[in-house]
Amino acid sequence: MRLKILLLIAAGGVLLSSCTSGPKSQQELVALADKLHEEMVTIDTHTDTPLDFLREGFDFGGENNTARGSRVDLAKMEKGGLDAAFFAVFIGQDDCTPEKYAEVHQRALDIFTAVQKEVARFPNRAAIAVNPTDALRLKREGKRAIYIGVENGYPIGTNLALLEEYYNLGARYVTLSHTRNNQICDSSTDPDGPIHNGVSDFGKEVIAEMNRLGMLIDVSHISDKAFFDAVELSKTPVFASHSCARAICDNPRNLTDEMLLKIAETGGVVQMCILSDYVKTPEPNPARDSARAELQKKYGSFKNLSDSVRMIAYSEWHEINEKFPSKLATVSDVVDHIDHMVKVAGIDHVGIGTDLDGGGGVDGCRDASEMKNITIELLRRGYSEEDIKKIWGENFMRVFRKAQEFASQKG
Repeated sequence: MRLKILLLIAAGGVLLSSCTSGPKSQQELVALADKLHEEMVTIDTHTDTPLDFLREGFDFGGENNTARGSRVDLAKMEKGGLDAAFFAVFIGQDDCTPEKYAEVHQRALDIFTAVQKEVARFPNRAAIAVNPTDALRLKREGKRAIYIGVENGYPIGTNLALLEEYYNLGARYVTLSHTRNNQICDSSTDPDGPIHNGVSDFGKEVIAEMNRLGMLIDVSHISDKAFFDAVELSKTPVFASHSCARAICDNPRNLTDEMLLKIAETGGVVQMCILSDYVKTPEPNPARDSARAELQKKYGSFKNLSDSVRMIAYSEWHEINEKFPSKLATVSDVVDHIDHMVKVAGIDHVGIGTDLDGGGGVDGCRDASEMKNITIELLRRGYSEEDIKKIWGENFMRVFRKAQEFASQKG
């Protein structure tokens, strides 16, 4: 009886405490976010930072980074409490011919080499990571973990052996397609419509080989039919490295509730993208649209450009964005998507993949130095510390481990 009374008193004390604590002040939220970022491992599963490597003024260390529009460097990651990030080996879509396959294969190899060299310049602050456990190990060493993903399966060409080559160079996922259809599957945004009605016959072989190797299948950018094909074909949970909820922002790049549910049913994870146009339908900006169209015409839709010309084109693109700024979505809008994803798919199937340096960035989180603002907003809305740890890395790492475990069992 005495024990029961003591338990009742303790329970009443907890209830009283929770009822009287009330909303936390901004200062309290910031302090709690700082504490969380010290404790947990945070990972951003998609950035396009290698696109900046050749740009004038870029400094990966961050102390002297003057490159226009640069969003991710080591100083920004350190300030924002971002422990790990996937750097994309991104190859834009072009013609599917043997000549082009050879060209983009070499370009992909050049980007892998560039990432390795850039990270090696800062051995006391960063290192290449290849396994789920590397992020925590490197955090304890005071270093940022840099993982690698291949955005667009285009540079695989029709040679499955290149997947193992890319894996051995550090790639741990492949985004099956990008903004246009390729040899693997249909894109969600190809203006000419689908050509495979989902995943191609070759794409089925690609997914099987990725499963064998332990590579994650990334379903961002691919068509709805290709998404469902990939989920059914993969022997391990798939993930979306940088996608939003279509119910909140009606864009074909975003995932429907049915797709979110399928991700949850199969144990995968959707990494929330913060590219503003996917977070919130943009307001009309005809002057900017016209300037962008002229730039695309000038550079032939950015196809067949040398590295030096490509860097000039990117610089001019940033100039247009600065001259005709759009009204960005906000961190609050981002967390609206997270709220919806959690409601539909569950807390175990949501993460973060920003697309910084690839167009990502919202008001309140324009670069990696402001990552904690997402955490602060999650705390403001009542997410528990355990749930925030899941969103910031635990959910993705679970899926990452599943892929590697499957490969080890087959090996």
